[in-house]
Amino acid sequence: MDEKKENDIPPCNIWVDKDGIWYYCGAEMFRKDIVNLFYENLRRDESGRYIIELANDRCFIEVEDTPYVVKAVYKHNSKEQQEKETIYVRLNNSDLDELDPTTLRVGEDNVLYCLVKNGMFDARFSRASYYQLADLVEYDDGENSFYLSLNNQHYHIAGSHSL
Repeated sequence: MDEKKENDIPPCNIWVDKDGIWYYCGAEMFRKDIVNLFYENLRRDESGRYIIELANDRCFIEVEDTPYVVKAVYKHNSKEQQEKETIYVRLNNSDLDELDPTTLRVGEDNVLYCLVKNGMFDARFSRASYYQLADLVEYDDGENSFYLSLNNQHYHIAGSHSL
């Protein structure tokens, strides 16, 4: 895509705060069906901007941190596949996504993040979900970092040595 075409994308006048709350022209968007429609059509362009694409219309939105926020964490043990453990995250748009533990990382101010939607988007953990996941995390003295143990594998959390 050439630079002129990319710069022709107008703003949507939509802003998403760090808690995943959507605003249009400064007013909170309370219609979940509309917000979920925007989530279904959310993309990233080559420069990393968040774009909503509906039919032939495209506009970019402002995002304070991430558009997705992890609201809850669930550990599931499969009965069909004995000893198969899976962790799911409930997102702020109500979707349930399987956690890829290799994508866990600690950012500024000890905020926990992961990738969701098949690795397409960052998601910020809410305080409640952070504590839910913390119950499943252990500390490795030798590595001086925290890790998640899942299916007899240790997944070290990037940046966790600073916690």
